[in-house]
Amino acid sequence: MPSSPCGTGCIDTDADTVSNTEFAMRLATVVALMATFPVANTVAKRGWRNAVQRRYARALLGCCGVELRIVDNRGTDTPGITFAEPGDGVLVVCGHVGWTDILVLAAVQPVSFVARADLIDWPILGSLARRMRVIPIDRANLRKLPAVVAQIADRISAGERIAAFPEGTTWCGRAYGNLRPALFQAAIDTDTAVQPVRLQYIGADGALSTTPAFVGDETMAQSLLRMLWSTGTTAEVVLAPVEQPGTDRRDLAARCERAVRGHVHLDFAEHGVLEPGQRNTVRQPAEPVPESCIA
Repeated sequence: MPSSPCGTGCIDTDADTVSNTEFAMRLATVVALMATFPVANTVAKRGWRNAVQRRYARALLGCCGVELRIVDNRGTDTPGITFAEPGDGVLVVCGHVGWTDILVLAAVQPVSFVARADLIDWPILGSLARRMRVIPIDRANLRKLPAVVAQIADRISAGERIAAFPEGTTWCGRAYGNLRPALFQAAIDTDTAVQPVRLQYIGADGALSTTPAFVGDETMAQSLLRMLWSTGTTAEVVLAPVEQPGTDRRDLAARCERAVRGHVHLDFAEHGVLEPGQRNTVRQPAEPVPESCIA
């Protein structure tokens, strides 16, 4: 089972918050968005549904005090900033901080997700997950993993965009785990390109923020309320150059991990991120980090 040393002690508790009035408005907007999304998604013409889903995801991010910043480092001439052209299958891989990652990726371009099996039972996100045709994965039952890989392969072969979080669990954003290779087999089996995405949350002070982290024993309701109160967070999405599948899933996972991390392990070493090749251990930095971030 993938495990993370991060816990609630990692979460920023001094982040800026909104007023009571703003909180009430955000809550009412979330309820309205979730009530109208099924109808809007159904009545929208097929060619407009991606735009509808993207706008709803961005609106929900706004209610959580999160702004979106997209950086395209692929050097392509593709019009617009998207993971792939319509009808082109692609496997999108990203580090995992919390449930807001789903909204962030959907705000770039709607995708289907490989996500924990109980996600469809969560409040608010559950309805969105069902509409996005989530591929459920039970990390505690490895016997079902080949079936999950096969389902991913079938759907990217059919031209779908599938996003996965190969760390297998959430980390606080100032520490992270390795990208495990199992799900990459779907890209190899179908000779499908992989789009690595570097996602990090930045606070109003310009430092990495752990406010969106969904870690430890925190409940979904607690996390949602914190995000509705918060403000000043920017989700920075960096689209790294596409990786070709090759023939070795471990090599593919390693290449994508380097792309996903970028220079974070150099620029933010004081936050205790993992050294390349380490598993579930965090390097002791020059400045102390919360004990919950140290394995």
